[in-house]
Amino acid sequence: MTIAFIHGVPETPSLWNDLRKRIDLPTAALWIPGFGSPRAAHLADKDAYADWLADELRALDGPIDLVGHDWGGHLVMRIVSAYDIPVRSWVTDVAHGWHPDYQWHEMATLFQESPKAEQLLAAMRTRVPGTPTIGDLLGPRGMSADLAAEIDAALDEDMSAAVLALYRSAWPNFHADWGKDFDRPAAAPGLALVPTGDPMARPAMDRAVAAHTGAQEVELDGVSHYWMLQDPERGADILNRFWRSLPAQNPTL
Repeated sequence: MTIAFIHGVPETPSLWNDLRKRIDLPTAALWIPGFGSPRAAHLADKDAYADWLADELRALDGPIDLVGHDWGGHLVMRIVSAYDIPVRSWVTDVAHGWHPDYQWHEMATLFQESPKAEQLLAAMRTRVPGTPTIGDLLGPRGMSADLAAEIDAALDEDMSAAVLALYRSAWPNFHADWGKDFDRPAAAPGLALVPTGDPMARPAMDRAVAAHTGAQEVELDGVSHYWMLQDPERGADILNRFWRSLPAQNPTL
C-alpha cells in the first residue's frame, strides 16, 4: 500500500514535505512533468497529464491512497472516475472545479488567454521590473516564501508551457467533459477538503460535488489554499483519521 501525493500548478513536490513528516505510512510525492522536472512534448493537455499520472500510479505498490492539491486534486478525481487503478481512497481540495456552474478564477482565465499569458510568463521568467513573482501571486493564499522562491527559480519555458497547456485544456470547467465519467459515486471512498479561508474557495460547490461523488467533506477553517503549509499538523491529523476509518483493503479494480 502506498500514499501518493500529487502537487498542483505551479508547484513542486516540496509542497508536501512538512505534512509527509507527520504521516507514519509509506508515502510518495509525485513530480508533475514540467514543474521543475523535464516535460515531454506529448504532454499537451490535461488528458495527457492524466495518462501520465495513471502510468506513474501503476508502478507503485497498491492499493493506493491518493491525495491531490489544486491541479493534483483534479487529476486525482480523473483517475478515480476514468482509470482502472487500484485505488483504496482519494482526497482532493478542489472538488468545486467539477461543479457544472464553476467559473475559473481570474488568474486561470488570464492563463487561458493569448498573448497576455505568454507575455506575463515571459516577464516573470526574465524578472522584468514591476512583474509579480510567484510569491506575490500566491503568498496571499498561504504559499510559503521558501516554496515560492523554489518555484520562481524553476520557472522556465517548460513550466510556462505546462501551465498554459493545462489551463487551456480545462475550459470552461472539468464538468464540461471529464464530468460525464463522474456521473455516479466513486467506487473508492473519497474526502473533499474545503479550506474556507481561501478567497477562491467555493464551499457550497465543494459540498455538492462531494455528495454527488459519495465523498466525505471536511471544512478547514482558518487556512487558505495552502493548508498543508499553514497547518501541516491539522492536515496530517485529518488524513490519518480518514485512512484509519477505511477497510484495510478496498481497492478499485
